[in-house]
Amino acid sequence: MRLEESICLGVAGNFAHHLEQAGELEDFKDVVTESLDAPKGIFPFYLPGSEGFLGVYSIGTDRLHLPTYEANAQVEPEIAVLFEVVYGENHEVVDLQAKAFTAFNDCTIRKEGAKKISEKKSWGSNSKGIGDKWIAIDKFEEGGVMDNYHLCSFVKREGVLHPYGVDAPLLGYSYFYQKLKDWLIEKMNHQKEFGPLEDIAAHLKACGYPKEALVSIGATAYATFGEKHYLQSGDEVYVMAYHKEKDDTTFTPSESKIILHQRVV
Repeated sequence: MRLEESICLGVAGNFAHHLEQAGELEDFKDVVTESLDAPKGIFPFYLPGSEGFLGVYSIGTDRLHLPTYEANAQVEPEIAVLFEVVYGENHEVVDLQAKAFTAFNDCTIRKEGAKKISEKKSWGSNSKGIGDKWIAIDKFEEGGVMDNYHLCSFVKREGVLHPYGVDAPLLGYSYFYQKLKDWLIEKMNHQKEFGPLEDIAAHLKACGYPKEALVSIGATAYATFGEKHYLQSGDEVYVMAYHKEKDDTTFTPSESKIILHQRVV
C-alpha cells in the first residue's frame, strides 16, 4: 500500500470521554454538531505533496520520535481505515469504499495555543504509528469482520506494563459503519475553516484529489495511567486490535491480531 500517496485524516471526538480526558473540549466549544454524541470534525495529519509541515510523511512502524522541544505527548489508540475515494463530476466526494483496517497510534501533543488540531498531530517523520498488518474489510456494516474486534493499548515503562487506553469494542465508536461513512463524506465536502477545523475539500483539491484516504476514526478513552502520564524516551508503546473470539491481549502474534509496537525516542 502506498500510503505516501494517500491523504491522511483523523476524526476528533468519536469515543465517549476522550476529549474531556485529553483536555481538548475547550478547543471545540464553538463547534456545533448534529447530536451530542457526534464527532467534532475531521483534521489532516498528512497531505501528500504539500510544502507545509503536513507534507512530511509522519507514519512510522517501530519508532516514535518525540518533538525536540518540551511536549506533552500521549498515545491516541485508534483504528485506521483505508478508503478508496470516489469523486463525482465536480470533484466532490460521492463515496468512500472501505478496503482494510489496522491499529494506529495518532500520537498527539497537548500544545497550548494551537489554532488547528493539525498543529498537535504532526511534527515530522515517525510522529504516528501503524500496525504490523492489515485486515481486509469484507463489508463496512454490521455482520462484517470488524464486529468482532476490540482495541486495547499499553505502555511499558521501566519494565512495567501499564494499560494506556481502555479495552473497547469497535462497535463502541459513536459513529461507525454507514453512519460514519456518510458523516465523513459530508465533512470532506462541506467542512469549512472554523476554529480548530480546516477546509478538507480545499486540501483534497490541493493534493490533486488522492485516490485513497487513510482515516483514523477516533481514540478510545484513557485508562488511569494513560490519562495521567505523558510519553517519555525509553517507553514502549503497544496498540493492538484483536478478534474477541480468536485472540487474547498478549503480544503473541496471530493471523487475526494486529500489533503496533513502537519504541519512544
